[in-house]
Amino acid sequence: MVAVDLFCGVGGLTYGLGHEGVRVVAGYDLEKDCSYAFEKNNPGAAFHTKDVTELTARELEAHYPPDSIRVLVGCAPCQPYSTAAAKTKIGKEQAELEQEWQPLRAFLELILEVQPDVVSMENVVRLATKGKFPVYAEFKARLEQAGYEVCEYKVFGPDYGIPQARRRLVLFASKSGRVELPRKLFSKKEYPTAGAVLEGLPTLENGQTDPRDPLHKAFRLGEKNLARAKASRPGGTWADWHDDLRLACHKKPSGATYGSVYGRLDPAFPSPTMTTQFYNIGTGRFVHPTQDRGLSLREGALLQTFPQTYEFTKPGDEITFTNQGRQIGNAVPPVLGQVIGRAIMAHLGLAELDAPLTSLSATTVEHVQPSAADD
Repeated sequence: MVAVDLFCGVGGLTYGLGHEGVRVVAGYDLEKDCSYAFEKNNPGAAFHTKDVTELTARELEAHYPPDSIRVLVGCAPCQPYSTAAAKTKIGKEQAELEQEWQPLRAFLELILEVQPDVVSMENVVRLATKGKFPVYAEFKARLEQAGYEVCEYKVFGPDYGIPQARRRLVLFASKSGRVELPRKLFSKKEYPTAGAVLEGLPTLENGQTDPRDPLHKAFRLGEKNLARAKASRPGGTWADWHDDLRLACHKKPSGATYGSVYGRLDPAFPSPTMTTQFYNIGTGRFVHPTQDRGLSLREGALLQTFPQTYEFTKPGDEITFTNQGRQIGNAVPPVLGQVIGRAIMAHLGLAELDAPLTSLSATTVEHVQPSAADD
């Protein structure tokens, strides 16, 4: 069995797949800055800097030895299908929308030409909204016409040990029947929490970097934002602040819809979804649970279930909030990669579907036995 990862980024999906026995030999992404992290943390997998819309079937087929079981996985860029993107689509010409959907169409055409045995795609749940995205309906229909059995799952991260309230769509297509997803690992009472994941990391002041871990660095907040962070309560809203700290939008009737912006994480619950700007408290509920600052890059990576040993840059290279924040926020959480990998392995008869997942490292959640709870 051989797998290729399209839109691979820094390798979160590949890393999780590998821990469940799915051998990824190549990853494709147009962001060349992801190459070091992908190859350093996934030995044996080669990074190719290439836009997937320009990848040919011949190039892709070259990675699969004769008579191998072919697996193709990927996460086409989700921004065109996100809730935030929906607010900016008004007034866009159809040609612009088609351009945004091209990566998903390219993924489909490669599947149809190469005919892998098993396919998996991870994306935002909104993509599966009935009648909302004809491009996704076409994606599934054409796979079915080509002889694939297609199934999809809406996965809630905490059910599988991902300590953030991240909901994702996972699609499988196989030439040999339905691919089943492992059952949930955690009941609601057992969900991993943000506080548990971040506990034990060195304390940081506003804008400080841990001298022993350059990825453990906090974005420097201005005086006003620092005051907002200090005034924020775990799980609270801007309503907890004094009037002089509130933004103009908060004073409008619609201000109630911005309750999580500048909010503080509640350590007793999973964190919100990590975005590409999780280090900036003005983009969501990203104030540290107990310290008056935003989340560090390391903390965002841990909440994404990357082990603390995962390297994102070469030693000595500059670490920036923009670059590493984007890489971490865009990544498939490695634990979700494990869940996908286990489903594929069990489908091929190479693993027990509901056996415990392989622990990624000591820094990830250790409780990985399937839960007996119905919820």
